[in-house]
Amino acid sequence: MDAFTERLRRLDGILAEMYGPKPLRPHGDPVGELVHIILTQNTSDTNSDRTYAALRAAYPAWEQLASAPPDDIADVIRMGGLADIKAVRIGEALRRIQADFGSISLAALDGMEKTDAFDYLTSLPGVGPKTAACVLLFALGRPVFPVDTHVHRVSNRLGLVATGSPAATQAALMPALPDDIVYQLHMNMVTHGRKTCKAGRPACTRCLLQSECDWACSRAEAVADGETEHAPSDSAGDDG
Repeated sequence: MDAFTERLRRLDGILAEMYGPKPLRPHGDPVGELVHIILTQNTSDTNSDRTYAALRAAYPAWEQLASAPPDDIADVIRMGGLADIKAVRIGEALRRIQADFGSISLAALDGMEKTDAFDYLTSLPGVGPKTAACVLLFALGRPVFPVDTHVHRVSNRLGLVATGSPAATQAALMPALPDDIVYQLHMNMVTHGRKTCKAGRPACTRCLLQSECDWACSRAEAVADGETEHAPSDSAGDDG
């Protein structure tokens, strides 16, 4: 085991101590995950859940949604923000899947190599690396690591990467992560970013990762030298 992999496993263990183990239970609906994640872009989880429920109530079959006019879809999902853009992306993605596989199903991804499945998803309209990874991980249980703004921030503060965007962080970490910790580490890093390692006011004093964290160590040194603390905000938003 190389030093970086050993460190990732150590971080995973500490985060599991803080937030509990996270067993992977894929739900088996990759198309639903794809549509749902598109709806989450630039809105809250609660809002996107309501929007997704409204969309499925209006269009119970994917074929109905694929053939619906974008304006009609946008009216249904208006509460989630960026409705006109998301409506077009969802319709285009579903029609592309139907053309490629003969039906609106992504079951074929389960038989592909992980990188091929990821590349296919990111070729779809409106699907960035985070969305593709979420579809593969949450729906199909494939060990592909999604990176949102929380994971991006935590990874940079820990010194795992030195990147300027979630997409760049994801590209750097995906090849290095052991398959068996991908899901748990992702979930607990998201929780850590929301509850402890916040963008504006990180709670370093209650964090069990202090000794592992480059940013916390440099922050403590700056305070000891009498410098004013500044917690950097996120440098970039999610990249789909």
